[in-house]
Amino acid sequence: MPLLQVRDLRTYFYLEGGGVVKAVDGVSFELEKGEAVGIVGESGCGKTTLALSIMRLVPPPGRIVGGQIIYDGMDLTKMGENELRRVRWKRISMVFQGSMNALNPVIRVGQQIAEALMLHEKDMDREAALKRAGELLELVGIPRDRVDNYPFEFSGGMRQRALIAMALACNPELVILDEPATALDVIVQANVMRLVRELKEKLGISVLMITHDLALVTEVCERAVIMYAGKLAEYADLRSIYKSPLHPYTQGLIKSYPRLYEEKRRLYAIPGFPPDLVNPPPGCRFHPRCAYAMDICRRQEPRFIDTGGRKYVACHLIPGCS
Repeated sequence: MPLLQVRDLRTYFYLEGGGVVKAVDGVSFELEKGEAVGIVGESGCGKTTLALSIMRLVPPPGRIVGGQIIYDGMDLTKMGENELRRVRWKRISMVFQGSMNALNPVIRVGQQIAEALMLHEKDMDREAALKRAGELLELVGIPRDRVDNYPFEFSGGMRQRALIAMALACNPELVILDEPATALDVIVQANVMRLVRELKEKLGISVLMITHDLALVTEVCERAVIMYAGKLAEYADLRSIYKSPLHPYTQGLIKSYPRLYEEKRRLYAIPGFPPDLVNPPPGCRFHPRCAYAMDICRRQEPRFIDTGGRKYVACHLIPGCS
């Protein structure tokens, strides 16, 4: 049985003027124990909202309006706050976007990690929590004697590592990483991705990584979910995504990255802009930007189908989606 099953999840934001932003609109995918899955798409496609929905931390005026989030046999959408506290951080933790601003600037880093431990491990006192915080910092490559430093004394890469240490504090089975390489230079990005990969292998945790960079997903993940405008475009293993992408949006993403071992060429750019999620286009939401759009694409939303071997797609070009 998969560790996490997201079934037809719908998370909407209700605006004061009466509009509804359909940020996550009918998303379904699975995550196996010990597996790493990347959620990839442009800014505003619903990636972070999907992660916050899984954590049941969607801020108002947003709310989950439909679907299921099944974690180890439990439906998180049916749980109350007291039940969720026993799941958050103990079983599912999250590294939030923006490491430069995620830590409290006036509290020592070790104290912030220790606070998470004392909140979720009721039998742990302050001294034991601070000792554990030092061990966690050492686990992510930061000397334990930096436990009394303030966030401003850490570089951007060190802050990201400290957030990962905090996420690992209560030994969760699933860690969600929201844009873990944001605002980091390429060398630090590579170090953080190597750290995540090593921790996954060493601790046996499952990883859900949110990013707009498809290339980063290859560093850690075995499978990728391609999101567009609140919908799933494609979901498959990385080899299939790169070698035989089925959805035109996935094809466009792959063509937009430079290749080291090929002739120089002008990078491809997907024309147009992402749609307004308050008033999305009818039919397939990608059709205004798609070079292969047909009349049916403008009228009818494609079905999200399994084409075999856990390879899913929603595109009228694929038999069975219409």
